[in-house]
Amino acid sequence: MTTTRGTTTRGTTARGTTTRGTTTRRHALVRFLRALLGEDAYDRYLEHEAAHGRAPGDPGVMTAREFWRDRTDRQDRSPQGRCC
Repeated sequence: MTTTRGTTTRGTTARGTTTRGTTTRRHALVRFLRALLGEDAYDRYLEHEAAHGRAPGDPGVMTAREFWRDRTDRQDRSPQGRCC
């Protein structure tokens, strides 16, 4: 295996760490799992609020704690499509 600028032809650096392609795939997997589990819900809420010109700290924009409490309360009032 030959190396060029510290990177082998098989996609790992001379020290054995992964290259950017593997890191990108890992980040994509993490984003997918966060979305699947609903962990990114507050981030999506903030994006929605920002699209309407509101920022965290503005009146009417919930903090992370308020958001998760509200979400849990709504799920408890209307338990649709949940396994438990």
